[in-house]
Amino acid sequence: MDLELGKHTIPAALDAAAARFGDAEALVDGDIRLSWTELRERVRTVARAFTALGVGAGDRVALCSPNTHHWVVAALGALHAGAVLVPVNTRFTAAETLDVLHRSQARALVVVGLFLDADRLARLRATGRELPEVLVRIPTVDEPRADGVVEWADLDRIAEDVPLEVVLGRANAVTPDQVADVLFTSGTTGRSKGAMSAHRQSIGVAEAWAERGDLTRSDRYLVVNPFFNSFGYKAGILACLLRGATIVPQRVFDVDESMRLVELERVTVLPGPPTIYQTMLDHPGRAERDLSSLRLAVTGAAVVPVALVERMQRELSFSSVLTAYGLTEAVVATMCRASDDAETVARTCGTTAAGFELRLGGKDEVLLRGPNVMLGYFDDPEATAAAVDADGWLHTGDVGRVDERGYLAITDRLKDMYICGGFNVYPAEVEQVLARLPGVAEAAVVGVPDARLGEVGVAHVVTAPGHALSAGDVIGFCRERLANYKVPRLVKFPPSLPRNAGGKVVKHLLRKEDT
Repeated sequence: MDLELGKHTIPAALDAAAARFGDAEALVDGDIRLSWTELRERVRTVARAFTALGVGAGDRVALCSPNTHHWVVAALGALHAGAVLVPVNTRFTAAETLDVLHRSQARALVVVGLFLDADRLARLRATGRELPEVLVRIPTVDEPRADGVVEWADLDRIAEDVPLEVVLGRANAVTPDQVADVLFTSGTTGRSKGAMSAHRQSIGVAEAWAERGDLTRSDRYLVVNPFFNSFGYKAGILACLLRGATIVPQRVFDVDESMRLVELERVTVLPGPPTIYQTMLDHPGRAERDLSSLRLAVTGAAVVPVALVERMQRELSFSSVLTAYGLTEAVVATMCRASDDAETVARTCGTTAAGFELRLGGKDEVLLRGPNVMLGYFDDPEATAAAVDADGWLHTGDVGRVDERGYLAITDRLKDMYICGGFNVYPAEVEQVLARLPGVAEAAVVGVPDARLGEVGVAHVVTAPGHALSAGDVIGFCRERLANYKVPRLVKFPPSLPRNAGGKVVKHLLRKEDT
């Protein structure tokens, strides 16, 4: 979609979508079916409600909810009101969520009620720590009203206090260089960092993804990737917004539900980590479902076997299977094209996209530069300077090689991060939690290959003299303090950890031992 010069903002993109695609389906979530015109009206109503609740231009609005129509409307509503969106990982514990809320200085929190057997709001309040001024609860069941909380159903009434012209003025006042969103990611120190993107950047990476995938208004996009992740938000919601593709959200990945939705809604686009496709291919009930509408798969969270790509094309009807490479700080850095063969798709991440330049630095570290590198880390100039050098090159921490065609392949990580089920896990964060477990003298966590999840964590724990710990003790301690994908799946108790001459743990030796 070509936006007017100077109007590369998310509110302008929504207005353009409503004008261009009108009554075509924009969003399908169970019984909720909204056209692009209706979606814009819902977004404007929520923007008016946010304004009435005291959310000002530039204020941060945190959003902690699974993939539903509420997330889409709340996110676009916050942006339409001139606020900054702060997605929060729904798998976070209360402590992890509070860290994001406090570090982002969130003015408002839109939070799901019961989800994955947990009352998110109750757990946050149980900590006794200060929460944002404005609390909006998204319903999941018929929950009793809570004091000091605005229920989702109240927003229409609250919006009546603010004329439509007020939020239209706010939306029109948003500029391309204004911060649109802050996506938090952990660093190797375990300290969360909020990557800031301007409106023009979020639009830019979404357009690059849509172009490589040849996304059109005829597509129906099953968004399994979480909306709190850039893959679900920018390569999902925003990509659909730009091209008029229908958004079909799925709350959590369940292969039976995914196949049901593909058949029912005639889904054409299904991106995700390799484990999604492998699970679907191996499912005993697959033959009973009509999955012939599928045309585009995009993955890249882990190494993709050539045989998997070939099976996806042969058995799941995908005419295009693409791999991509990106990170929160540079969402769509490289991506394959539909014309690439299975070998290229499986063994590389494609060529540069979204205006990025790419070069290899010391130790073959992948460096990226371009208009869509993040603006910086929120309220953290020191971390920003460490990540982006004086010449504008983002140091990704990934090791790669580039072939004669300009195709990038990621071969290793300078950082210790591994990917479990499509989610980044930073061992240093897990190790900091383990350090608080009585009886732990030292610990090192590494990621090892796993057939289902891509990679899982192995904790190597050295116990203190006079203490005895079991694997259950370690895993249980982590489960109380970390999101489930961060919890190690295996625990080993070596007498000591291998170290180099400088005293640093030699993790590649641990990985070698574990694989």
